[in-house]
Amino acid sequence: MGSSVIPAMRYRDPRKMIDWLCDTFGFARKAVYDDQNGGVAHAELTLGDGMIMLGSARDDDFAKALQPASADRPVTQSAYVVVPDADAVYAKARANGATIVLDISDKDYGGRDFTCRDPEGHIWSIGTYDPWA
Repeated sequence: MGSSVIPAMRYRDPRKMIDWLCDTFGFARKAVYDDQNGGVAHAELTLGDGMIMLGSARDDDFAKALQPASADRPVTQSAYVVVPDADAVYAKARANGATIVLDISDKDYGGRDFTCRDPEGHIWSIGTYDPWA
């Protein structure tokens, strides 16, 4: 069994963001299901034994979550992604246009990480700290 908690989010351009998340953070496409409007009804991206789910931003009863409108808009949730080499992902994130919120650094509690916003404004923390270890 993989992770029992799976973050879910919506994107205005989910196909572009699926490519970005796979190229930048190392996610792999497990499933991508189109909707009838040319968008993404549901996608599953995996990284190790973790997963995120995402789809097209839409205004319906299920998905009334506000989308970040810009790189400085507040968000109410974020994800932490455990990687073996935070410096390599940091370099890739910068090269692929992520906005760095907290620069990469060693942490007192262990590990090395950074926090960034993806091109649509969602916040991600990426690092080597593994709370399960």
